[in-house]
Amino acid sequence: MEDIQSLNSSRRSFLKTTGHLLVGFNLFPLTFCQTKGVPNEILPYAGVPLRPITDSKLIDSWIKLDAEGYLTVLSGKQELGQGIKTALIQIAAEELDIHPDRCHIINSDTGQTANEGFTAGSNSVEGSGNSIRQAAAEARQYLLKLAGQRWDVNPSSLQVENGNIKSPSGEEISYWKLLEGKFIEEKITGEVSPKNPKDYKYVGQPLKRDDIRKIVNGESHFVHDMQMHGMVHARVHHPPSYLSQLLSVDLSEVESMPGVLKVIRNGSFLAVVAEREYQVIKACEKLRSIAEWKTTSIEILADQLQDSMKSTSGKPEEVKASPGIADTISNAYIKHQAEYFRPYHMHASMGPSCALAIWENDGLTVWTATQGVYPLRSTLSDLFAIDKEKIRCIGIPGAGCYGHNGADDVSGEAALIAREIPGKHVRLQWMREDEHKWEPYGTAMAFQLSAGIDSEGKLLGWDSVVWSDSHSTRPNGQAASFISARQLDPPFEFKKGGFSAGSYRNGIPEYSIQAKQLHLYNFDGPLRTSSLRGLGAYANTFAMESFLDELINKSGNDPIAFRIHNLEDPRARAVLEELATKTNWKSKSKGANNGLGVAYARYKNATSYFAVMAEVEIDKAAKNYKLKKLTGVIDSGLTINPDGLKNQTEGGMIQSASWTMMEEVNYDEKGIISTDWVSYPIIRMMDVPEMEVHIINRPETKPMGAGEAAMGPVAAAIANAVFDATGSRVRNLPIKSEKIDWDSIS
Repeated sequence: MEDIQSLNSSRRSFLKTTGHLLVGFNLFPLTFCQTKGVPNEILPYAGVPLRPITDSKLIDSWIKLDAEGYLTVLSGKQELGQGIKTALIQIAAEELDIHPDRCHIINSDTGQTANEGFTAGSNSVEGSGNSIRQAAAEARQYLLKLAGQRWDVNPSSLQVENGNIKSPSGEEISYWKLLEGKFIEEKITGEVSPKNPKDYKYVGQPLKRDDIRKIVNGESHFVHDMQMHGMVHARVHHPPSYLSQLLSVDLSEVESMPGVLKVIRNGSFLAVVAEREYQVIKACEKLRSIAEWKTTSIEILADQLQDSMKSTSGKPEEVKASPGIADTISNAYIKHQAEYFRPYHMHASMGPSCALAIWENDGLTVWTATQGVYPLRSTLSDLFAIDKEKIRCIGIPGAGCYGHNGADDVSGEAALIAREIPGKHVRLQWMREDEHKWEPYGTAMAFQLSAGIDSEGKLLGWDSVVWSDSHSTRPNGQAASFISARQLDPPFEFKKGGFSAGSYRNGIPEYSIQAKQLHLYNFDGPLRTSSLRGLGAYANTFAMESFLDELINKSGNDPIAFRIHNLEDPRARAVLEELATKTNWKSKSKGANNGLGVAYARYKNATSYFAVMAEVEIDKAAKNYKLKKLTGVIDSGLTINPDGLKNQTEGGMIQSASWTMMEEVNYDEKGIISTDWVSYPIIRMMDVPEMEVHIINRPETKPMGAGEAAMGPVAAAIANAVFDATGSRVRNLPIKSEKIDWDSIS
């Protein structure tokens, strides 16, 4: 803490001369930001002094009533575009009876917020939201108790309106005046009951998101928009492929270029720093043209991938066993077996990864779009062999995320470069080719499914075999999780470690089935992989719900009625029943050139329920199809913000449609060849279908994560709709028109 305090002190003179609202508070290191071009959300709010979290059980670790008459919410979860800033404000405002206009939020800052790990698994509202709700409820009780003591009345007789406490006799005092600038250092006991949902004023309302307003208006918002006093620009020249080694490079040719401040070589890690961004881009292009590399070919090529998965994966992991299941399926009235495949997918963030870093007084600060500021800090600590307390990581929104993309790598690289020019803010942004070639992908997966049903349409047995690489190589305190740390001299050795349970997420059917079995083969594939939205749930649900549709078609049953018949959970049945109602399923007619497909899943078999219908239109002459409409029904328990829930669900539906119909990472023996939007196309606005999302709100239940609920069902619904329209079953993603057997159309 000594280093941080001395750095704060060194900036007071700058603060006093800026005339900025932050004057008088120790706000290292953000006070070097220029006012112009800096997103407001990255600046701590006036009245909230920097105070590192020492105990997450304290009320003021989650909420602070500052000296300026505002409520500041503190969350260790990162805003990734999912709208948690607004949702978490609504939760806190509700419990404290403060209008949301008087509320601010600070997200993901190791200097100010609690350690909540990664922002992943659709658990921000469920996890962080619950902590904030409880802290706010206990803060309200504490404040009412203080006011009761002040007026010598029973706290239960007091009312609160927009942060003002009122007594039965007309006395009035605000939360802020009552505290007189002090923190609420009471412990969270868990014994105070939050507000009854029937009394909600703010939760359940479509509160507008300020971040969307800023993005639409072109205002500064993303980490890419940040500008710092004296900031310099950097680029990294990444190797041509994963195992390439730098043989030689003449740095002097680059060092003499206009504006270049430093060229860095450390093993096979090459970087350049310049005064302006255009200068650094030109310098990096020169570096690329003169560097000589030794390359190693990729051994398992794309056309060999499925066979390699099944032949080199060793002994399977027994996730769930059911003795005698083979006989159960074999003796079933109707039985079926099929295989499915999902290729490597990119996160494909619209803006390439970007981070800022500065080394000053032996301390490091990084502004980052990571999903986990604390895990990133631990990993940087290992990279530089310094105490974690000397590192501060501040979360800033990135231009797309969807899991473990390049945000952590670029943060590590920015810190490596900044160490070479201490005292300067270094802004590092990847180029599009860097993003496409070096981010960790969502892994390819393969499936073999077998099942049987009886004459009454009841599922009897379901046997799944899954092949998958790892779904998580996130920063975990080991420096080698940064891709460039493996290229240093000496290199950090990367150890993949255990394979994640994400491989079989949603792999075991939720349906009521007497016998269920799943075996997982862990496959060490040729490309770098990690967490991508939904992990294995996307592909598992695609395979499962496509396969179920095949069984339904084989048995002559109705797709919605069959699913309802085989589900016991009333909430699962309800989303399907609501889907049937909203789509007029029973009376919906199928034309000669269109197809309808249905799918359902409960994400992780434990959180949000989602059912969807896809409508496709085919052009037999042109031999192509178009996704016309997606209609979804979601139950995420208590709905905090219905507009936000619809936004999240619609976004998931669009991204899933893009993965399902278009996306796959292409590579050859030399490396990745999907290096831009031409070689890795994603869905364009003209191809986005009409969408409807209907919410089943259950205020009597807890809120559940929703950001990944739509991914898998949408994929299967599209596959099922294409089959319904053409009679051709495409089991290998993506579902491109050339994979459809157009001659099968009757």
